Amino acid sequence: MSAILFLIPAALALGFVALLAFVWATKSGQYDDLDGAANRVLFDDDEAPKDPPQKNKK
Repeated sequence: MSAILFLIPAALALGFVALLAFVWATKSGQYDDLDGAANRVLFDDDEAPKDPPQKNKK
């Protein structure tokens, strides 16, 4: 019985922290563009790299 007296407030506190983290993430714009990254993968870049990396020859 004494374990329940500890576990119920701990569970409520963790749930409240998770709720605060979710509200913070939505207000900071984490979920604004859900399809952008998925669409970006499908399209090639039109520009070639300006300076290809050169190997050091010693």
